[in-house]
Amino acid sequence: MKKIFTLSLLAITAAFIMIGCSRNSRGYDGGFDEGYWLSKERGEVVYSDTYCSYYIVETNYGYNIVQAYSGYKPYEGSMVYGNFSSRGTRDLYNRTTGYVFTGSVTDYWLTYNEAQDALDYYCPLGGKGETVTKRVFKASSFKTETK
Repeated sequence: MKKIFTLSLLAITAAFIMIGCSRNSRGYDGGFDEGYWLSKERGEVVYSDTYCSYYIVETNYGYNIVQAYSGYKPYEGSMVYGNFSSRGTRDLYNRTTGYVFTGSVTDYWLTYNEAQDALDYYCPLGGKGETVTKRVFKASSFKTETK
């Protein structure tokens, strides 16, 4: 009887400890903390093509080339939050859809023409002998918004 009581008490104590512990959520479960993401760098997707795994995000510092990771790619006009000021794979937040996804920043702080050239390198248009017109990025609207 004493062993059953002791084991039951340990099991209940362990359950309370496990329930009381929680991690700082980044959007992976029901405890999503949007304030965390809104404190990050903000950008707008100004170019996204279904045939290219790269898309372009414009931030206050310029244009950033991001490679879609795990099959998810935001649409043009989506407001995204994350760290766009260095290379690497990281989680990003699409506030338009409320979805946290993974992307790989390959180039950052580019001018408009540099972003076009980089995108042409990663996703060339046309084949041999075809005349190709330059891609045109959507005009972003987030710089004119009030914060």
